[in-house]
Amino acid sequence: MKRNILILITFLVGLLIFSACQSKPHIGLLVDNLQQERWKKDMALFEEKVKELGGTSEVRIADSDPDKQLEQAKELIENGVEVLVVIPVNQTKACDIVNYAHKNYVPVISYDRLIKDCNLDYYVSTDNIAIGEMQAEYLTKIKPSGNYGIIGGSKVDNNAYLLNLGQLNILQPLIEKGDINIVFSQFTNSWSLHEGYEIINEFITKNADIQLDAIIAGNDALAAGAISALKEHNLDGDVLIAGQDADIAAIRSIVAGDQTMTVYKPIEAMAYTAADAAIKISKGIAPSNMNITVHNGKRLVPAILLKAQIVHKQNIDLTVISEGFIEETELEKNGKTK
Repeated sequence: MKRNILILITFLVGLLIFSACQSKPHIGLLVDNLQQERWKKDMALFEEKVKELGGTSEVRIADSDPDKQLEQAKELIENGVEVLVVIPVNQTKACDIVNYAHKNYVPVISYDRLIKDCNLDYYVSTDNIAIGEMQAEYLTKIKPSGNYGIIGGSKVDNNAYLLNLGQLNILQPLIEKGDINIVFSQFTNSWSLHEGYEIINEFITKNADIQLDAIIAGNDALAAGAISALKEHNLDGDVLIAGQDADIAAIRSIVAGDQTMTVYKPIEAMAYTAADAAIKISKGIAPSNMNITVHNGKRLVPAILLKAQIVHKQNIDLTVISEGFIEETELEKNGKTK
């Protein structure tokens, strides 16, 4: 009898060990919205990499609602995710997500945007100060003097402030010399085309006597809104415009001569890095590539900041097309010529 019980216990223990070995890491991804084209790519690449690494993923889209994002985080944690990757709607309200996750022993990776003022576990992004510098440096090489405007991006996204810091690193010496005049500089409520349009349309309407020479926009959606307003006032092509994200619409605008440049973030590398880190963390392994720390107002967060690339009319083939981010046929349909 005792021997049978011992055999049964041994069998059950073995079964538990086997089941544990067979279980797949379960990763949650919270996305702000899908209004910008790039987030669809981030999401697809992330899911692809998690699957390749032997895990499963669940994704939720918050539609730019921070309260909805918190509820989605709770749902995913109840569903058993072992790691949560978050593209926060709001940099400070997302602290509630981190705090709730930690109460349930779930670590959090902040993706692209930094979650502020909490005990965040990890951060995967690009060097946003460097991106702001790229934007300003590229435009000032073309137009080293004149009237510049800055559409700074969402005021609830830390990236907007980092971009602005980078832009001013380049612009400030020229401002002090009197070469460049900042005629407007403001942050937005979101990264939307509509707000880019409203800001530029209002400025032109109220300042018909001021020649606008250049606009530095926080992303390509804001840049697209600015271009739309310029077209209404017959100024398209007369104003230098910098954006960020390398959206297909922005690349087409660059080809058409309406936008001067954009910045291409290494989205595939970011998504793959975050997925790899999440899988490792789920297995109790510290990610080895978190080689710097970033202070989020509460603590120094282990991070990796990847490098971005400038995209302009002359190097489209060598950047976004050669890396497979955009198919050449997508541009050929819209008038791209070799």
